[in-house]
Amino acid sequence: MDNQLKIRIITQEDLLKAGCFNVPEIIDIVKDAFVSRSKNEVVFPDKVSVIFDEECQNRINCLPAGIPKESVYGMKWVSVFPENPSKYGVQNLSAVILLSELEKGFPKAFMEGTLCSNLRTAATSAIAAEYLARKNSKTIGFIGAGEQAKTHFMTMKSVLPSIEICKISSRTQKSENEFVNVMSKLYPDVIFVKCNGVFENAARNSDIIVTAISGQEKILRGEWISEGSFYCHVGGLEDDFSVPYKANKIVCDDWEVVKHRTQTISRMFKLGLLTDDSIYCNLTELVSGEKEGRSSDDEFIYFNTVGMSYVDVKVANHMYKKVVDANLGHEVILQDRKMFEIDTKFMIK
Repeated sequence: MDNQLKIRIITQEDLLKAGCFNVPEIIDIVKDAFVSRSKNEVVFPDKVSVIFDEECQNRINCLPAGIPKESVYGMKWVSVFPENPSKYGVQNLSAVILLSELEKGFPKAFMEGTLCSNLRTAATSAIAAEYLARKNSKTIGFIGAGEQAKTHFMTMKSVLPSIEICKISSRTQKSENEFVNVMSKLYPDVIFVKCNGVFENAARNSDIIVTAISGQEKILRGEWISEGSFYCHVGGLEDDFSVPYKANKIVCDDWEVVKHRTQTISRMFKLGLLTDDSIYCNLTELVSGEKEGRSSDDEFIYFNTVGMSYVDVKVANHMYKKVVDANLGHEVILQDRKMFEIDTKFMIK
């Protein structure tokens, strides 16, 4: 019997070489995770979050979850420092993931988690759009032009190939230019429109609106939103209270989790401006068929995603298997002998 305690170290390069940046595949994996949740097949403890700066919401989160049927338990350790791009010119989110198998309880992988986290978030929003956006949606508008905006466009275009115009707005011209330069090469069939920092232009007359930012500023306003549009709220407090008030339906990935956080509708709930009855349903209820999605082309539907750790674990475990199959990653032996079998020369009395 092999008693060695081994763990596979997986870099982002390993994940990319193994073909883990596969948008349609990730969307299917995420959808399957929500089905598992609807069948009570996941272990989903509360996350632990420590905020280091209340004003800008610098924070580090520990998000554990398990999927017993797949014999895996994991944890995502993710930091969100919203001012990183403006202060240091680096991404605002970074993450690592630890996975353990459930036969012996040994850790099996320590992996880069930013790719998984970005794809999971965007895939969740795309699945919501599949049920809640108009099927013939043609125009999508972004407030925010970073990595989340890019992955959101890719997943949205995957489920709604009818999208033909993408409007992009950001606080800086540089990030708008970068978004358009990258995405236009990947999607030559789409017209990309830079809004030159005017957020209103990105939102008005858009079938789909995505606020992919990490700020704590009420940027999106209800009067900018057209009848029949679908709004995807990704960050914290980027929309005015008038936006949820305008919605015909409010849908969450998980309302019980969302209402204890610091997002727009969470704050409205704590202020007594929204109640449990204000929420139409959770995404799991749409995926499982318990609830109907969009019922009219005239509805304005608000989707709030906060991120479910069991989805991260599902996606990470899928990526881990692909890396192993491709014989990538670097396996490290953490322990190959019992503690009291080690050479006495290492002991300090």
